[in-house]
Order: sequence, then C-alpha cells, then structure tokens
Amino acid sequence: MGDTSIKKLDTANSPKDGNEKFLVSGINMSMRMWENEEPGADKPSVSRPYETLGYVLKGKAELHSEGQMVKLEKGDAYLVPKDAKHTYKILETFSAIEATSPPSQVHGRED
Repeated sequence: MGDTSIKKLDTANSPKDGNEKFLVSGINMSMRMWENEEPGADKPSVSRPYETLGYVLKGKAELHSEGQMVKLEKGDAYLVPKDAKHTYKILETFSAIEATSPPSQVHGRED
C-alpha cells in the first residue's frame, strides 16, 4: 500500500514569513501564497534549486529571468525553471499562489 496520508489545513493558521504564507507541503512539492506584495525597491536576482509554478490572483508584476521578461496579471500562470536566475518587479499590489518541486523550505531558502 502506498502513502495514504491526506492533509487538510486551515490556512488561517498557516505560518507566514512577511507576505509569504506557507499553505501545504508534501514529500515532493509544496504550495505557498504571496499576499498583497506592494510595489517597491527592486529585488535582487536569485537562483533556486527547485521549479516554481505560479498563478496570479490579483495585481501586476514583471518576471525577469535569463534575459527574458514577461508581464504577469490576474489569471496568468507562470513557470520559473529550477536554477533559473530570476526576479520579480511588482507593478501593482500582487497576490499569487505558487507550487514548488521539490518543496522550497527543504532547501533553507533565504529571501
């Protein structure tokens, strides 16, 4: 028999780190939400040892990665490949759901 554990979480009690809320995590992936990120200073480019899939709930941002730029707005889905150097420029109060594989917190990610 395989893994039979099912998780259901009340996200009102999810741990937060600033505007980042950790929703649920399994062995191979995790999900988080960025809530109400405000436009501000440019963020440094980073490279992460995991793949990120995202869905924009509200707002607008630019995703800059490896010499490319895509505009993100409500209803858009996006992918940041593993180890791709990237940054986000928030243009309008921004919220998004992201799934990472493997889970981002396993890697001791720093902002």
